[in-house]
Amino acid sequence: MRFVCLIYNSADVDGTLTASETDDIVRDHFRVDEELLRDGTLIHADALEPPETAVVLRVRNSELSTTDGPYVETKEHLAGLYVIDAPDMETAKAVVARIPCARVGAVEIRPVRILTLPE
Repeated sequence: MRFVCLIYNSADVDGTLTASETDDIVRDHFRVDEELLRDGTLIHADALEPPETAVVLRVRNSELSTTDGPYVETKEHLAGLYVIDAPDMETAKAVVARIPCARVGAVEIRPVRILTLPE
């Protein structure tokens, strides 16, 4: 079963970590990524640029509109994601507990819904 693990950083924490603390977290991410790739759990992982680089697109009545980021007022923002393969939510939780950013932010786990074309 696939799970998307959405990593959220807090605006209260952004910029407050020392360069050394940030480097440690990045190194830990690479280490965990390698472990998860080796055991076949990790499908994909990426970090995201800050919210102010985002653009939101909407199409309503064939009209395209865009909004530059940050696009939501919140103290937490989406900072990265993992796509993992785990047999169940309990196993996914154990995997996510290893993600370094969980120590300074939050990680939301969502099962991936497999869509099929209606007959």
